[in-house]
Amino acid sequence: GITYLDHAGSALFPESLLKAFTDDLRNNVYGNPHSQNISSKLTYDTIEHVRYRILQHFHTTAEDYTIIFTSGCTAALKLIAESFPWIPEGTKQPSSRFCYLTDSHTSVVGMRGITASMNVLSVPIKPKEILVAKSRLPAEEQNCTTPHLFSYPAQSNFSGTKYPLSWIQDIKSGRLCPIKLPGKWFVLLDAASYVSTSPLDLGVHQADFIPISFYKIFGFPTGLGALLVNNRIAPLLRKTYFGGGTAAAYLAGEDFYSPRKSIAERFEDGTVSFLDIIALKHGFDVLEKLTGGMEKIKQHTFALAHYTYTVLSNLKYASGAPVVRIYSDTDFSNPDAQGPIINFNVLDENGQVLGFSQVDSMASLHNIHIRTGCFCNTGACQIHLDISNEDIQRNLQAGHVCGDNVDLVDGRPTGSVRISFGYMSSFEDAQTFLNFIIATRLSNSDAEIPLQSVTKLMTESVPDDHLSFNKEDKLSPILQISDRELRNIPSEAETTGSWQPPEPEGESMRAAVSETAVPTCRKGGKPITVAKIYLYPIKSCSAFEVTEWPVGNQGLLYDRNWMVVNQNGVCMTQKQEPRLCLVNPSIDLKQKIMVVQAEGMDPISVPLEDNTGKEAVICESKVCSHRVKTYDCGERIAGWLSTFLGRPCRLIRQSSDMKSKSHQKNTKGLSSATNISLSLVNEAQYLLINVASILELKEHITARLKEPLEIEELIRRFRANIVISAPESFEEEEWAEISIGALQFQVVGPCSRCQIICIDQQSGERNKEILQSLSAARGRKTNFGIYLMNQPFCSSFTDTLSVGSQVLPVLKENTEIQPPTSSEEKCSG
Repeated sequence: GITYLDHAGSALFPESLLKAFTDDLRNNVYGNPHSQNISSKLTYDTIEHVRYRILQHFHTTAEDYTIIFTSGCTAALKLIAESFPWIPEGTKQPSSRFCYLTDSHTSVVGMRGITASMNVLSVPIKPKEILVAKSRLPAEEQNCTTPHLFSYPAQSNFSGTKYPLSWIQDIKSGRLCPIKLPGKWFVLLDAASYVSTSPLDLGVHQADFIPISFYKIFGFPTGLGALLVNNRIAPLLRKTYFGGGTAAAYLAGEDFYSPRKSIAERFEDGTVSFLDIIALKHGFDVLEKLTGGMEKIKQHTFALAHYTYTVLSNLKYASGAPVVRIYSDTDFSNPDAQGPIINFNVLDENGQVLGFSQVDSMASLHNIHIRTGCFCNTGACQIHLDISNEDIQRNLQAGHVCGDNVDLVDGRPTGSVRISFGYMSSFEDAQTFLNFIIATRLSNSDAEIPLQSVTKLMTESVPDDHLSFNKEDKLSPILQISDRELRNIPSEAETTGSWQPPEPEGESMRAAVSETAVPTCRKGGKPITVAKIYLYPIKSCSAFEVTEWPVGNQGLLYDRNWMVVNQNGVCMTQKQEPRLCLVNPSIDLKQKIMVVQAEGMDPISVPLEDNTGKEAVICESKVCSHRVKTYDCGERIAGWLSTFLGRPCRLIRQSSDMKSKSHQKNTKGLSSATNISLSLVNEAQYLLINVASILELKEHITARLKEPLEIEELIRRFRANIVISAPESFEEEEWAEISIGALQFQVVGPCSRCQIICIDQQSGERNKEILQSLSAARGRKTNFGIYLMNQPFCSSFTDTLSVGSQVLPVLKENTEIQPPTSSEEKCSG
């Protein structure tokens, strides 16, 4: 049921590859290749066979190229930077330069850190500059032997633009000069993105260095790459460190070392990942068997990209405004100039960009997996999105870092959305994605006219020679689409709702009470009371409703003290396992136990007292980027949960000797922020929602759903600790602090909602409409509820929170609460 559209991030591995590999391991014993026994020799010989297979794949031989195995493309680039024969500034001869295309991956740009330490200057070159750089040096300067290195990607991982492979020979021959400087140019071709869907003939295009990552091609194994080195440059490479297996001989007591003659063995420090290398052999076999070769993969993936681009670029609102803005240097008419990557941002009817995080969230609800952000390519991101150097620095100061979900700063996008196709992508994948865009952006009336023109355009523009794989793994002409098929929107998305972009103002600012604000008390109106109190003993499991409950230094006593983890110790939430909501924990304070129940299962109890004795296994876990010390709760409850959820999992509990400290940014304005501690919550100790706000939202949602939601069901979806009854909807967003009885709380920000609110907490079923309705109802926001922190208690006295207690709020001077800034999606968990 998953539509996977991030093949530029990683390919998916086929089942036949895993079977072939595991069968190989069952039938053979592979030893360490640095030994001389039979199993080790088998490993060594198999690895050498794989080296030749790689060279064959790239249409070259061992006479021209050497394969150096690395942990990935990044490690290969680092190796080049460290070993290239640079000539630093300040010597008698001209110094070296490291030039790179600005449309390069972070790992290429990062090489300048090493070159700088060697006193070698780096020169960034924009794509437009290299195109006008054709000029020969004077004859007298052409004899200079100073080595320079120019790096460029065969295919941009941002836009899919394919840069000319002819540049390799042009630069090496001197016909094309990145910068006018005497010396000899060598070429680093970053092929990681390119080789996953395109053939590379190194017999014709003889770059000096070609780094690759194999998971981009096969999906498995990961953590394995290679550097292909042209044997002409290989003897010039310098190496200082020597690891196991690289030495022909050395002395421990004196400075004597003699490297192995083989270039590969000289640079492969330590034992290579030999079982993973053996898996590559099966990867090449399966790839050839399933597809017929890289040329067919290139045509197939380009046909899908061409089709998707054509439809996407012609989608219009009723007003004629485009639905997306595509970032591309080509018109997707030539597979030699364009790879199967489409980069874009979704626009609203007014031409404003919708934040990529919101697009990602909605795509996830449709089981569509995409990539968002800047894709480790800031240079291309700046060029296509018109982001200045000053903008990047300002965004960083505003809290945005690479890889987080802060998608808009001051209304301007910080990144975009990328979809990419691989050899196992199908026509149905492209169609599912287009239907998703149409369903969420256009009403039927909006789509009617544009789709007719798109269909006509498609039948005229899809090249006849572009082929597509069908389900029998054979090749057939790509299907043509009718407007009826294109409008065959999934039934769960039959509404006319559309996304609204998040509030542009201050999206990247941490919510906090201003230290200089002068709060004022709320005047008049009906009294506000606590209507319901919930705690969630096990993170992401069902709520436990109480009428009064003790409050400790971490919030409600035992709230989110436990969590379920998978077999690798990673926290499970309802995002991955919706059935967690059917696990019902309750706390019995008198018997000092937590009772866990679920339909069809016998109840099971877990002691409340810490089990941190010798028998407990203490481990470190991560919750929403917070590191916490935890201990395992034993085999009984692990078996119970594994049986109910149908997958191996365990229950762990936060250890009382290591409470998670909240970040300073979460608790600005509190008197002793460093003493505030969190349980296994995502963001703050408490989450508060207002019944009046729920009622207003319910009216909006009811108008969009076939069956109305009950108020109790909606309350449970928002997974709050404190539910209040206030006269006005959303008035809680104007509060700076509140008091409930003797308890004092400060508001630290709104809760920005994720797809968990789409899960029915009684059945575990998803309804994709809820998040979209919330966005529409809130006018571009997905905020609902506010986070609270209470002051740490000065004594061991425990206070109590009770239903019916009066709530006394204090208003903020600035009534706009800003959403939290984080790389994690925030929700109540």
